[in-house]
Amino acid sequence: MREYIDGAALRDMVLCAYDALEANEQAINELNVFPVPDGDTGANMRLTLGSAAADLRQASSVGNVTETAARVASALLRGARGNSGVILSLLFRGLSKGLKGLETATAEDYAKAMTSGVEAAYKAVMKPAEGTILTVSRLAAEAAVKKAEESSYFEEVIFAALESAKAALEQTVEQNPVLKKAGVVDAGGYGYVLMLEAMLGWMEGRVTVNQTPGAPKAKADFGAIADEDIKYTYCTEFIVRRANKKSPDLLRAYLGNIGDSIVLVDEDDIIKVHVHTNVPGKVLTQALTYGALITAKVENMREQHTSLEEQAAPAQEQADPHAIPDPVPAEKPVGTVCVCAGDGLEELFRQLGADGIVSGGQTMNPATEDILRAVNLTPADTVFVFPNNKNIIMAAEQCIPMTTKKVIVIPSRTVCQGISAMMRLSPDMSAEDLQADFTDALSTVHTIQITYAARDSEFDGHHIKAGEYLTLMDGQLVGSFADTDSLVSGLDPAIADLEPEFVTVYYGQDVAEADAESFSNTLAGKLPDAETSLIRGGQPVYYYMISVE
Repeated sequence: MREYIDGAALRDMVLCAYDALEANEQAINELNVFPVPDGDTGANMRLTLGSAAADLRQASSVGNVTETAARVASALLRGARGNSGVILSLLFRGLSKGLKGLETATAEDYAKAMTSGVEAAYKAVMKPAEGTILTVSRLAAEAAVKKAEESSYFEEVIFAALESAKAALEQTVEQNPVLKKAGVVDAGGYGYVLMLEAMLGWMEGRVTVNQTPGAPKAKADFGAIADEDIKYTYCTEFIVRRANKKSPDLLRAYLGNIGDSIVLVDEDDIIKVHVHTNVPGKVLTQALTYGALITAKVENMREQHTSLEEQAAPAQEQADPHAIPDPVPAEKPVGTVCVCAGDGLEELFRQLGADGIVSGGQTMNPATEDILRAVNLTPADTVFVFPNNKNIIMAAEQCIPMTTKKVIVIPSRTVCQGISAMMRLSPDMSAEDLQADFTDALSTVHTIQITYAARDSEFDGHHIKAGEYLTLMDGQLVGSFADTDSLVSGLDPAIADLEPEFVTVYYGQDVAEADAESFSNTLAGKLPDAETSLIRGGQPVYYYMISVE
């Protein structure tokens, strides 16, 4: 039995936890309450912890417990994605503070550090909700502390934490009304339980660190193309679970028109793809026509690799491709950074005055470091950040203490809210007045999002069939519909009750202009007192996003 851990042990515990998230990513994703194709808790947790796993694997040496914990916390802070990823980073940040100054850690040290992690997470979340990963981690830490008072063995302390976490996870379905309606446990809490199981498994010798992380059965050698002249910006990789018999040759031909360096592996139940492209959103949306995404990764090769001219320069003069740029000098009092996906939406935000655009949204939550990079490159003293997605707000807020610029996060939960707020941007107003105006604008708009049901399910009396149009209003399920006519009829009462003056329809990249015009005209006919507009957003995942004001 183990009575202490050193830096190497902590490293292996974290790596095994990452392997567990990677292996169970889709299972975590599928606990998403609504069957929309953006249930990405598993992806966010895996990508967040993956930033630490990559850092640990690349390290030339292993430090003590303090140094290893600090390395993990730093990597997670930069790589945090989505609410679940941010909370995970906070748990490890507090853990790092709890282990500070130690060469090795006893079971009691580690249990107390777990409590420090929970305190850091609860403190950072404005309105902590029970029945989430917060609850699961808190009760796990409490059980660990209690057991450490009785036993000095690590295995027994982590086992106690795991058993408490499992019990807490089962109770999340009763604590959270939304989870109770759907009949599922909390996805983030489930991921946390898997991490504890992997850590205990490593201590007991049942689990070993994966020496070839992420290696699929038919993995292509992508290293050979790493130094090529970069024609396309984004290296895009994904695995999709086959849900139909649609020919992969169609996907290969499509990718050939918008990218290069294509590797497509067609197996019985999955398709694996690697492609270089300038439009990763279009790639992933096309992939979704074959089935649900198991994994997806988009990397900016221009950020990761220096140009050919820089490759010829002395090594000491080459920039770290992962480094966050220093804040640029201010040229004006106020600037803005907006998160969105879709070339039409990007152009619209730029027309409204956005200084920086961060690519991301549904299925592609940007990391904290992506947002921080855009903030630092904005030539203003004060930078307003519009996350435009409820799952990106916390990641944006992590930027506040990480830059010398003043960062103000406007908690826009949808792109429609972000657009409404940006329309109030005025260079003559003070930052304080702008913040008040931006925040006020969020309450003046309702957002309708129309996508497709990724799977059969039932929720709160709604019978949902895979492939149907799935409609949400302000995050609440309106229903699922077999065709656009029934969709408009189902939406009409909900919108009419709002007595709107303006209705704006943003259509996605998978919707033909003629179809979008027909949909918009039909909707306008149902709302004669409202001014209805149609704009090409080009967004992935959602066929339509409708702003109702």
